[in-house]
Amino acid sequence: MVLESLIRPITAVKRPWELFFYGILVASVGLFLGYWIFRDKADLVMIFLTTFACVPLMFHAIRNEEKQDIILENETSMLKRHGRVLMFYTFLFIGMTFAFVIWYVVLPTDMSQTLFRQQITTIAQINSPVTANVVGHATTTSLFNRIFFNNVKVLIFCILFAFFYGCGAIFILAWNASVVSAAIGNLIKLGMAKYATVGGVTKMAAVTQTVSYSFSRYLFHGVPEMVAYMVAGLAGGIISVAVINHDFRTNQFQKIILDASTLLIIALAILFTAAVVESYITPALF
Repeated sequence: MVLESLIRPITAVKRPWELFFYGILVASVGLFLGYWIFRDKADLVMIFLTTFACVPLMFHAIRNEEKQDIILENETSMLKRHGRVLMFYTFLFIGMTFAFVIWYVVLPTDMSQTLFRQQITTIAQINSPVTANVVGHATTTSLFNRIFFNNVKVLIFCILFAFFYGCGAIFILAWNASVVSAAIGNLIKLGMAKYATVGGVTKMAAVTQTVSYSFSRYLFHGVPEMVAYMVAGLAGGIISVAVINHDFRTNQFQKIILDASTLLIIALAILFTAAVVESYITPALF
């Protein structure tokens, strides 16, 4: 009851930047509790504990969005309202990512390997098809198709999790934050090892450059992907709350379905853009 009472849904919508610090807190608490109590399964338990801390906040936020769908008259007003909620989803994701990266880098290697074991395995599985391909235009197109359709599968999971579990999309959010963090943290560690023998101002500048590069490489396309998942999760959550409240028996349910459909189209458009960025722009820049 302590963590979820630190911030209220109304406050989160009005001051979404506070969710950045909330994300750092719940991710850190989940990480250490998971390692302390369930060390062998800490890589997954910390995600569940982080998710649990966010469930009450997200449930009230989604419930309020479903109410607004009934009250508001036009789709533009609804989307403006949803935009505020998506802002605090985004800050929450960035906060979780920041916390997981910090702990991945500063904790002893054996401890970080235990905490992020499954995440590291997932990264290796994602990267293996890319390294196996031959460089060329066909490869880039194949990479785009693989990234986009894989992300669409995650998008579908977000919708289903949000529909069946209400705040289930938060689990996807926390999981992806941990996977991205492991990738960023590993890149930072490699960069810091490279400049381990350098001292003084040069080392500080090199470390700063390494950290900036690592975050930019993955968050450049990672944040749009997460926004797409959040939009889809919001759509699934709104329909879930409408079913729970028996609003599907009213004339307002058509408006709710229209709003959810609009959100899903927006999510797919964002996901397509993110796949283009990850396939064509990120490799060119980084």
